[in-house]
Amino acid sequence: MVTYTIAELAREFDITARAIRFYEDQGLLSPKREGVGGRNRVYTPRDRTRLKLTLRGKRLGLTLSEIKSIVDMYESPRDTAAQIERFLGVLAHQRVTLEQQRADIEMALEEISAHEEECRRLLAESTERKDAA
Repeated sequence: MVTYTIAELAREFDITARAIRFYEDQGLLSPKREGVGGRNRVYTPRDRTRLKLTLRGKRLGLTLSEIKSIVDMYESPRDTAAQIERFLGVLAHQRVTLEQQRADIEMALEEISAHEEECRRLLAESTERKDAA
């Protein structure tokens, strides 16, 4: 069976070993332990896939508990339709959250533009007064 070290996974996914250990602490990964005192972590293709899905979920803005629930769901022998419906629900909730954030960002950018415009106007008036004096 193909296995991976923590360094190999960190390099492949461009994350730190500390991040991988954190995901392990959160129950997203469960590597086997080898060597003296179980110091060496050995990751299986299952762990690699779970890490890949975890990072994809993070890019979507999901919480670690949402990611864990979804990843765990795909490993249980339950009804696939129910799993897909659950995932669609999580995605719909995340879409609403991100759309609200986008609206908030657009509003903030409009306010910044208005303040920049006002500052430029005030600078221009100040320069005109100095030139007239």
